[in-house]
Amino acid sequence: MKIFTKTLEYYLKEDEIKNITNDIKKVVKESGIKNGIVNIFSVGSTSGITTIEYDPNLLQDFINMMEKIAPKNFDYLHHRTWGDDNGSSHLRSSLIGTFLTLPVINGDIPLGTWQQVVLINFDTSNRKRKIIVQVIGLH
Repeated sequence: MKIFTKTLEYYLKEDEIKNITNDIKKVVKESGIKNGIVNIFSVGSTSGITTIEYDPNLLQDFINMMEKIAPKNFDYLHHRTWGDDNGSSHLRSSLIGTFLTLPVINGDIPLGTWQQVVLINFDTSNRKRKIIVQVIGLH
């Protein structure tokens, strides 16, 4: 079994959704692994990793949906614990998740025509985000 690990870093603004598809494809290619899986993990509890069509209107729809599900202006108990204002950020992250696992087939990740891998900063402030990418294969 072969495991290839690489760390990527991004600086994201509040509510920014960043397309990281090409960066993930580069890591898979760099790994030399032809068939296996790639796991993409965002370190932290106020970010998310998922796939979406990277269309500006759909990205805004996504942010609007998150605001309905976990509104920022709600009085979360978390705010009382730490004196901060990012309770919604933690809940949004929990809903979307901080990792994504994709197949690696013939040295690439098989995404749909409009499907992109995205990193989302749910925090109520700008953040530096660390992503750990692990490609796992049998050779």
